Amino acid sequence: MHEMIKGANVDLASLSEDVDSVALGLSWSSATGDGDADVSVLLLGADGKVRGDADFFFYNNPAAVDGSVQLLGKTPTADGSEDRISLDLTAIPPDVERIVVGASRYGGARFGELDGLRMTLADRAGEVLLGFSIEDAGVESAFIFGEIYRRGGGWRFRAVGQGYETGLAGLATDFGLDVEDDAEAETAAPVLEATPEPGPEPGSDGAPETEKPAEPLPAVPRQPDRRTPAEEPSPAPARRPRTARKKVTLPRVARKSLAENDSWRQARLFPVSSLKSDRERETRATSILLSVMAQVPEFGRRLTAAFGAPAGRMETFTEVSLPHGDSPKRPDGVIRVERAGKLWTALVETKTNGNPLKAEQVQDYMDIAARRGYEAVITLSNDVALEGSPLVDVRIDRRRKHKVALRHLSWAEVAHQAQMLIRHEGVGNAAHAWLLQELLHYLRHENSGCHGFQNMGPAWVPVRNAIDTETLCQGDERALEVVESWERLVRQVCLRLGGELGRKVLPVQRARRGTDPHSRRAALADRLCRDGRLYAELRVEGTPGILAITADLRTGRLRTSIEIPAPEQGYPLAWAKRLVRQLAEAPADLHVETLVEGQGGGPRGTLERLRPEPGDILPKDGARITGFRLSLLKGMGSTRGNAETGFIRSVDDAVHRFHAGVVAHLERRPSRRSGAETPTG
Repeated sequence: MHEMIKGANVDLASLSEDVDSVALGLSWSSATGDGDADVSVLLLGADGKVRGDADFFFYNNPAAVDGSVQLLGKTPTADGSEDRISLDLTAIPPDVERIVVGASRYGGARFGELDGLRMTLADRAGEVLLGFSIEDAGVESAFIFGEIYRRGGGWRFRAVGQGYETGLAGLATDFGLDVEDDAEAETAAPVLEATPEPGPEPGSDGAPETEKPAEPLPAVPRQPDRRTPAEEPSPAPARRPRTARKKVTLPRVARKSLAENDSWRQARLFPVSSLKSDRERETRATSILLSVMAQVPEFGRRLTAAFGAPAGRMETFTEVSLPHGDSPKRPDGVIRVERAGKLWTALVETKTNGNPLKAEQVQDYMDIAARRGYEAVITLSNDVALEGSPLVDVRIDRRRKHKVALRHLSWAEVAHQAQMLIRHEGVGNAAHAWLLQELLHYLRHENSGCHGFQNMGPAWVPVRNAIDTETLCQGDERALEVVESWERLVRQVCLRLGGELGRKVLPVQRARRGTDPHSRRAALADRLCRDGRLYAELRVEGTPGILAITADLRTGRLRTSIEIPAPEQGYPLAWAKRLVRQLAEAPADLHVETLVEGQGGGPRGTLERLRPEPGDILPKDGARITGFRLSLLKGMGSTRGNAETGFIRSVDDAVHRFHAGVVAHLERRPSRRSGAETPTG
């Protein structure tokens, strides 16, 4: 990997022969685990300015209609998170000379509060070609990490590392965009909160919705309805007309059924109850998924963009026979995308239920793909891939000039993307929404075999027994297997909760900067051996704190909790009363604990006991209150599977119950101290 320094530049073609499409990663971490930023991309003409509002891509406008730019969202890393961007350089319009890649923080937060600011660039096959770290961040609230620019018929990369104290507004203004100032944003914020109706999906037509230039609104707190910049309301009471084509989402409340009685079953496009064998399930699931991907462009693009596929006409095939040695091989599926006369091809290998991927089978497909000039092999199963731990080990022939990317997709991620589109972000028409709904119904059917991660592995029972008998020793490989399974489960819980809420939900992984995933998991395995507990933290966009999960294998109990900071103004008794009012519909057995400066935990009690006397939660000595911890306890499943009595089901249910019953009732407001969101005080 080519390591860059500030101001340096390099020809991309000198690093790889396959840079028609590149993937950028912007990463950071924070000591508290809740530091975050948002990426943005600007396309600039020869004059150094955007050609129009459609050349600005950010969290409310994540994709270009021609597929040249797509913000792929955040993924967890060993010590933070990474925001990914896909650039199809062959699709960049010829009058675009530079592509600027930056990031911004909001609510008064600064980049100096984050650690490990870094940008990487990978080729189509996923090989990281270069990296650039920013070491001098301070009071800046926006940063240009780097830029890709044309030179001599090719593309070069320059490490920029330029910061702006004026945030995204200052950055965008430099490149010819109109933005609102802070005063306008503050005035607009209440209007945003009063209009929860979701707008059309951003970037659907590549053009602003009105004649007035789009306004990115960098200072306005982000709202879950994902409006495009031109849709943000002005301070005036009257809203601008919305002329963009409305995207279709399915209603949350089902229409009244016309069936005579409950025994009538609705006709389904993809029937599943008759499936008898795993082979039937694999064949049916592959065919259904690939056909829906080809017919619903938004969905097909969503699943393949992260694998380096261009935006173009997609066709999919199943049971294709390809020559290989003495006998042909038949991958479960083939995806082909055509753009400007060029083909991008991926072979697909599918598994359902608990069937594992076979290394020799995947190796054959990798060899076939390399020999035939295909770009990728995609494995699809219920398992969840972990950073630094491939699900199958394959041999890569470095002598071959053509590189093949090996990528993995879990059935849980497929369901997540379908749900995000039809429930929150919208698709092009009602038929597409219906197709995705039928796909989602199929994946969730008990007989489909596509239920996601559903087995904690063979080490689960021996580790639990060893914890009970206090015979589990540090360094035991079985403890490491349990930790890896726990991490897979937590990632799947994030996908499911994010799909329900329509928001980003990511695991928080606290580790020292530079810690590799294997070392981090080994440390967690030692901790499991020492105290018999598994820990995880989730960052849910729009919530006032980090959602923590503790699975105590000694006692067989699950704890879900969240810590919320104390308001900056008012009196402690008023805080306690308001908190109890906010939690009026929360479970009566919710534990409420006061956090006291210098002491950690203070007075505590159940919500049932505190409702008549909220003041009981206050410390008697008048100590300074720093916040409150809210917790729910429940028994956890003992078996390793996904049955009603299984551990996986109990964790999933506990997180959803805690968010719906507790977290969802917490109001929020921006804190003047650091931009964090805190309960109203």
